[in-house]
Amino acid sequence: MKFQAEIDVMPKKEILDPQGKAVTGSMKNLGLTEIQNVRIGKHVSLEVEAATEAEAHAKVEQACKSLLANLIMESYTFTLRQ
Repeated sequence: MKFQAEIDVMPKKEILDPQGKAVTGSMKNLGLTEIQNVRIGKHVSLEVEAATEAEAHAKVEQACKSLLANLIMESYTFTLRQ
């Protein structure tokens, strides 16, 4: 079976996010002072071939831990669907 994974990787809350800080400042310059604390991460979409959803989950988990996220500085979440 093919599963579609949607993965979000974000900097951990305690890590400085210079891109997010720059965008937050730009929002103020645009008069959008209501927008605060912007955090910028990445979104990864991929397909995985697996016999079961549990197997697909394990493979995506491995990909996130091994390659897609730097676990020292980033956290990740993902969803799977067929």
